Amino acid sequence: MSYKLVLRYLAYIAIVCGITMVPALICSLVYVETMEAIVFVGSIAICLAVSYALYLIGRNAPDAMRQRESLALVGFSWILAAGLGALPYMFSGILVNPADAFFESMSGFTTTGSTVLQDIEAAPRSILFWRSMTQWLGGIGIAVLVVAVLPYLGAGGKQMFKLEAPGPESKSFRPRIRDTAKFLCQFYLGLSAVLFVLLWAEGMSPFDAICHTFATVSTGGFSTRQASLGAFDSELIKLTVLVFMVVAATNFGLFFAALRGQRKAFWRDAEFQVFIGILALGTVLMTLNLMGLHGHPSPELREALAQGFEGARYQGIEDQEYGFFDALRRSAFQAASIMTTTGFVTDDFDLWPHFSRSLLLVLMFVGGCGGSTAGGFKVIRIIMLVKMAYWRLERSFRPKTIRVVRVGEEVVEEEIQRQVSGFFVLYLMWFLLGTLLISGFGLPFETSTTAVLATMNNIGPGLGLVGANVDYHLLPSVVKLFLSFCMVLGRLEIFTICVLFLPSFWRSKWTK
Repeated sequence: MSYKLVLRYLAYIAIVCGITMVPALICSLVYVETMEAIVFVGSIAICLAVSYALYLIGRNAPDAMRQRESLALVGFSWILAAGLGALPYMFSGILVNPADAFFESMSGFTTTGSTVLQDIEAAPRSILFWRSMTQWLGGIGIAVLVVAVLPYLGAGGKQMFKLEAPGPESKSFRPRIRDTAKFLCQFYLGLSAVLFVLLWAEGMSPFDAICHTFATVSTGGFSTRQASLGAFDSELIKLTVLVFMVVAATNFGLFFAALRGQRKAFWRDAEFQVFIGILALGTVLMTLNLMGLHGHPSPELREALAQGFEGARYQGIEDQEYGFFDALRRSAFQAASIMTTTGFVTDDFDLWPHFSRSLLLVLMFVGGCGGSTAGGFKVIRIIMLVKMAYWRLERSFRPKTIRVVRVGEEVVEEEIQRQVSGFFVLYLMWFLLGTLLISGFGLPFETSTTAVLATMNNIGPGLGLVGANVDYHLLPSVVKLFLSFCMVLGRLEIFTICVLFLPSFWRSKWTK
């Protein structure tokens, strides 16, 4: 392990963090927020100082970056970015607790959208702008941005890109990895520009439009309003955001193929078909449930529930019904918001029927497509696991049958199958251990499970004490730090972070 090489490239991450604070500084000047302008100047100065110190330590390191250095660099770059990104929150006095500031910053950079801010609208605009911008930066990935502007990373840059690109297999759209990174950045910028213009034209102020653009294309979910997108009384805005959430959660490689003339790329892609199918089915089922189509408990069970933990809330939940179009628009937006892991809220779904809430829990787990800005387990992995499980069932009574696992027209190699199986085991392990850990601090089961699920899948809101209309500020600082770890674990798809805990990873004598 060349520690100096890692530190030298972490210096570039630190300087990128400082440079990206400049737009927030300009925002503070535009809105005459003098105190916040000083805060950002100080934060930028610290970023530059950290960058210079790291560069001095690693300036004599060899240029060759191996797989081990790339893994360490990607993992530590997100921790460093979150630490530096927390400075404006602390210096401005918005979040004086370091654990709160780090949680908010990590939530932004990992595009999670969980928050500890109790009064969002009272925060200075420049802080809210920086908060949203961290999501926009995290959506494309800091390391991907670095690859796009630092061509001399060479093979190390390719490894960084593979670690940053979400999904079980990272494929380049172009022969050179730097060209692929540039295309992703250009597409991301174009998507952001189009959405900004649309939201502005549909009635949002330029400030709200740019902040919600950042949060939508990154599938992050931070809003400038306490009531999230529900504060904007415009169905056109909600529909526009819904469409762009789905676009952002779709594999960007399909857009590249479509731009090259492959018009049927979307409908030939098995993952996209399943993604749209699950989203549509979830919307239909929730619509019917909100319209009142659900089983009713017996009088004895109803009385028992009314006296139990969920009693006070239960009576109103099951009795409330919506009309068809009202139920459809509520279900469609919230299903898309949760499945794409954006986390915008238009309704307090904690007050929805139990079936709808359970269905949202399932959509939290599913997530978006591989190669997108969305989090979650990823649709492509679910397809693989289902096909692998079916193949194993068939082998139990036809042991001599030879089958290959296919996704669409492509054969899934044995190595990819092992990666998916390993990912599932690690994912399940962290979810169970995380739930136990948080429950140990006295939090209810619903809150514990959904807090871990919402942060690991980079969604934002959960259920219970971390539900749609509440935040994470009530959680103990230790829990917030653990959930911050869950955020980066989910953003980097577990392996990149878990490998840092292996003793063999840090040994001097190590081979690929």
